[in-house]
Amino acid sequence: MSKFIVKHAAVLGAGVMGAQIAAHLANAGVRVTLYDLTAKEGDRNGVARKALDGLKKLEPAPLAGLARLALIAPANYDDDLPKLGQCDLVIEAIAERLDWKTALYERIAPHLDARATIASNTSGLSIQSLAEALPESLRPRFCGVHFFNPPRYMRLVELIATSFTEPRVLDDLETWLTTRLGKGVVRALDTPNFVANRIGVFSILAAMHHTQRLNLGFDEVDALTGPLIGRPKSATYRTADVVGLDTLAHVIGTMREHLAADPWHRHFKSPEWLQRLIDAGALGQKRGAGVYRKAGKEIQVLDLETGDYRPSGGKVADEVATILHGRNPARRLAELRASRHPQAQFLWSIFRDLFHYSAVHLADVADNARDLDLAMRWGFGWSQGPFETWQAAGWQDVARAIADDVQQGRAMSDAPLPAWVLEPQRQGVHAPEGSYRATDGRWRPRSSLPVYGRQLFPETVAGEATPDRGATVWENAGVRLWHLPQVDAGVAILSITTRNHVLGNEVLEGIRESVARAEADFDALVLWHDAPFALGANLEQVYQACQAGKFDMLESTVETFQNTSLALRYAQVPVVAAVQGMALGGGCEFMMHAARRVMALESYVGLVEAGVGLIPAGGGSKALAARAAAMAAATATPNEVFPYLQPVFQNIATAQVAKSALQAVDMGYAADTDPVVFHPGELLWVALKEARALADTGYKPPLPVRGIPVAGRTGIANLEMVLVNMRAGGMISEHDYRVARSAAVALCGGEIDAGTRVDETWLLAVERREFVALLRTPETQARIRHTLDTGKPLRN
Repeated sequence: MSKFIVKHAAVLGAGVMGAQIAAHLANAGVRVTLYDLTAKEGDRNGVARKALDGLKKLEPAPLAGLARLALIAPANYDDDLPKLGQCDLVIEAIAERLDWKTALYERIAPHLDARATIASNTSGLSIQSLAEALPESLRPRFCGVHFFNPPRYMRLVELIATSFTEPRVLDDLETWLTTRLGKGVVRALDTPNFVANRIGVFSILAAMHHTQRLNLGFDEVDALTGPLIGRPKSATYRTADVVGLDTLAHVIGTMREHLAADPWHRHFKSPEWLQRLIDAGALGQKRGAGVYRKAGKEIQVLDLETGDYRPSGGKVADEVATILHGRNPARRLAELRASRHPQAQFLWSIFRDLFHYSAVHLADVADNARDLDLAMRWGFGWSQGPFETWQAAGWQDVARAIADDVQQGRAMSDAPLPAWVLEPQRQGVHAPEGSYRATDGRWRPRSSLPVYGRQLFPETVAGEATPDRGATVWENAGVRLWHLPQVDAGVAILSITTRNHVLGNEVLEGIRESVARAEADFDALVLWHDAPFALGANLEQVYQACQAGKFDMLESTVETFQNTSLALRYAQVPVVAAVQGMALGGGCEFMMHAARRVMALESYVGLVEAGVGLIPAGGGSKALAARAAAMAAATATPNEVFPYLQPVFQNIATAQVAKSALQAVDMGYAADTDPVVFHPGELLWVALKEARALADTGYKPPLPVRGIPVAGRTGIANLEMVLVNMRAGGMISEHDYRVARSAAVALCGGEIDAGTRVDETWLLAVERREFVALLRTPETQARIRHTLDTGKPLRN
């Protein structure tokens, strides 16, 4: 692992990207100085300070926890450049003007520490030209580092070397970006727009070209180019609105200005309609109008024929939908090409031109085909990169179809396919030995940097060798107990295998059996699987039991659920929950009962049972009541637990979900000593190490909690006062009131005197009784059915 350490960073430029890069550095616990121009009046740091205030309002939130904002200090270029000498990493993120950037470099150069790494977050300017503006002594530690927007959530960072950059600087920065910031790093070549924007913007240009050629509506194209073909819901034109039409036009302009020799150059221009929207200030989502706009509750889309907006409602033709739902990718692409339907022709055309462009330019923009495909996954949210899609559809057949279309003049360019594409023996560009590199015709294996050893199951591309999935110890219909002998034969791994990792009877049985086997044969147990961690109880099973009137059976099932949580908590070996994605309801309760949690930063945790008319009853209410008692015990009034229950009650009653692992800690679902992992691929590795450390240091399970002071009926009454006012004001329904009151009863330990001391068995009985009582109500049953049918909560 690299010894590159960043204690303090500087970000130059407090615009949208600069401020959000600073925010993500702060998420990672790095102190940041955020620079911008000196304000003309008032607070001289006012420009940077205003950007910091803006971070609190942005959605999705750039900050994983508002407390992290304190790590960022505003600064200006006139007063604060000497502070750069304290910084280990300096990221320049000002506007995309070469002259502005080089002028800034002249100002900062005298103040930089001799060991600092300097990087430009440019989206397409020449990194070599920027390096030449620096003093010679700084050039070896300078490179490009292109974050994608929004920096917290987008996986991709492109790392670009110059001819001066020391290899170790790139290795150190790649390692740090990967493990500390959670990024997927691609080494891009120093070409305009680098890898992802070069391919992605061409893909948008191709879609624009064929939209007009085939006279399709923008909303029609978005219906075609979203999840149906493995792209994000924002598809093509909604993505343009989100990015900003002016930003898109700028990137297109960069391609037009700097890629004059590109065989597709004549297409590198903004369509007239795009320029008209920009001239009118309709720049997309940030201005409330672009290709789309909202009129009242109606979503409208620009109609090119009328030049005005109309209601959006683009549909995929049945004939085309049938083709796209086919499971065979080769047949799917062939049928699109053969169909005469304009929508099918559109899809074939955009795939063909994307494949064509990617093949011709592979040697120019990327080290190898894997980097290009992963760049499109991580930077644009595609489920597969262009080469993966091509290879899955049959390399030779598709290559011949592209070559034929090029020869017949149907493609966007008459550039011939590279000779390597048409090699008779070629079956694709990804193979177990690596991915194809067009510059020398060799297969390029994955990076050997030690940081990638922390990713036990790295994201792979289609055709690449996949890691060994370990040795199964035991399994049933709901779980698999296994281990990785090559990593740690003494730590068992428990994975839930149901769809969305819902917690049905088979999972409850499987977890308890797995804990027993881990106690007998292993040193520790890790609960891990791909995201989501768990979406709670199997509501279909619950609903069917309600309809059959099997409430005694349901009460027994709830008790089994509680006992499963206790099995995790009191296991004779340490149980570590490795959490990524959503951990809701019972999933949250299981992680709360583990000896330790290792959480990916993007973990969304909550007790959301109120959404279906229920309360936490898998031990969650009990655990939070005990936590409140423990917090009160550290004060001069150990019996006054109510103040610690108020925020917890609010979260449960409103089904609040933590929007990051840091917020999950604040909400009481995890401990501040639980590790937070920024790269989800490292989650299992860290969890295994944590489990091993607990086992090797003499882990002993906690003793059952006794003597827990509760808020009792006084606490219930205090919480109920708020509910009465909300009900009277029409803010909640009668059943909302009943559900929230049940949550209050469970958290406060039931209708007993305040300060009464109980054990956890009592608290479990209270939450179980309240849960089953709610299940008997027709309103809760209706909420469960509605959620199952629509995926949305019902307010009744």
